[in-house]
Amino acid sequence: MRAETKTDALKRMSYIEGHFQGIRRMVEEEKYCVDILKQTFAVRRAIEKLEGKILDNHLHTCAIDGIRDGRSDEVIGELLELYELANK
Repeated sequence: MRAETKTDALKRMSYIEGHFQGIRRMVEEEKYCVDILKQTFAVRRAIEKLEGKILDNHLHTCAIDGIRDGRSDEVIGELLELYELANK
């Protein structure tokens, strides 16, 4: 993983963790359901952005290296697996 991607990913994960802890407190304090759901949607979007950054890194590093090393079928298989997981 590229250094800048790792730094960004760790920063995003810290944000997500903090936000998720806030949601836990909201549930414990029996806050209004709509307010809780708005926060869960925000966490979901943050996770999707994190996934996009990591996937971008993978495509520009690991996938290219795998294809250059003659493992194109393996690389394509992994990408198809990710696509299927993302669309479940």
